[in-house]
Amino acid sequence: MTEATRTPSPEPAEPAAVPPPGTALYRHRLTTRIWHWVNVVTIFIMIGSGLTILNAHPHLYWGDYGANPDHPWFNPPRAPSYLTIPAGYNLALARRWHLTFALVFAFGLLFFMVSSLLNKHFQKDLRIRLKELAPAHLWFDAKEHAALRFHDPKNPNARNIFQKLAYVTAIFVLIPAMIVSGLALSPTMAAAWPWVLDVVGGRASARSVHFLAASGLVIFIIVHVALVILAGAFGEVKAMITGWWTVPADHSAQEHGA
Repeated sequence: MTEATRTPSPEPAEPAAVPPPGTALYRHRLTTRIWHWVNVVTIFIMIGSGLTILNAHPHLYWGDYGANPDHPWFNPPRAPSYLTIPAGYNLALARRWHLTFALVFAFGLLFFMVSSLLNKHFQKDLRIRLKELAPAHLWFDAKEHAALRFHDPKNPNARNIFQKLAYVTAIFVLIPAMIVSGLALSPTMAAAWPWVLDVVGGRASARSVHFLAASGLVIFIIVHVALVILAGAFGEVKAMITGWWTVPADHSAQEHGA
């Protein structure tokens, strides 16, 4: 290659500007905020009514059938009345609450997934790149979490790998598993769509899958709420209401991890 045709080397990119404290950044789209707050009510009612249903037979099995003489793989502790909906034992009412809000839950997920594909929320915010799964990257983010540093100073809106993994697991694994296993538990739905029983391995297995997926979602919620408090509850909740997050006064002006 001659000197005249040689392509000049690109100059190194300048460091990204660090947004100063007080800067308002648009973080959550309207569809995400609507889905979030609808789910706050929906999941609260579904967990409470689900505990009432579980109290009716607090034993879990695998396979097609499960009854008192069978050996369960797990016996969940009985939920106290202050955690159940209704507070007193009423299985029929609990089922009505549970099934009603299951429809809200399922159609809410459909609404969120369609809107997130259209506005590219999944591609922009939740896409997991291979380099983010590298052990060094995972270890770095783990240390940042341990030091209670949850935002990249240069790009506070960016989700770190642990946030992405948690949201992807909840949205694409736990919630769909709850919906499919819930369909299998409905005699009407199982009769109309027999394949749902095959997917989960039988009616008794459907109950176990439903319990495990719900437990995973409860753990996700507990961790989520704890991290929201640690990251600054007022600012995080305000962002989920208005869509805008304000860079706090103590936000680091140094490079991420410095």
